[in-house]
Amino acid sequence: MRKAIIVVAVAVPALILASLFGYVLYTGPRMKEQPHIRAYQTVAPLPPEGTVAVHVPEGIPSSAQAALATNPLEATDLNIERGKVYYGYYCIFCHGEEGRGNGPVGESYSPVPADLRSARVRGYRDGQLLRRMLTGAGHGPVLERVVSPRHRWHIVLYVRSLAAAP
Repeated sequence: MRKAIIVVAVAVPALILASLFGYVLYTGPRMKEQPHIRAYQTVAPLPPEGTVAVHVPEGIPSSAQAALATNPLEATDLNIERGKVYYGYYCIFCHGEEGRGNGPVGESYSPVPADLRSARVRGYRDGQLLRRMLTGAGHGPVLERVVSPRHRWHIVLYVRSLAAAP
């Protein structure tokens, strides 16, 4: 009889525990409902009134705007030197060190890149030169998304200094 009581004392709680586990397993939430946000369901809140945009992307000037645009930077030695550094980042591979259009990549293009020292390039206004640089001319790549807006006018100054060189 004692053995039967021990079996019952162990079996009954085990059976209750197994039954409770089975109940929770089959009737529990089982991830049937998942709170979530669907794509485009929410809208970003508006900025507070009076907020000033800091990083507004600069677009490409139209032909008319380019004809009127002037370089906001002065042609100081420091600005031209910065332009030379940025020219080395973005332009030297096609236009070469002296801007003759004979860079290692540019020589494989047909037609070859423009000679930045030519009379034609010297005849461009600053805004027109900037527009040509950003939109690509002939085979040139479009640099609008590549050249940082803060580097653009420095490069124009450096290209002007190349055109002024003998």
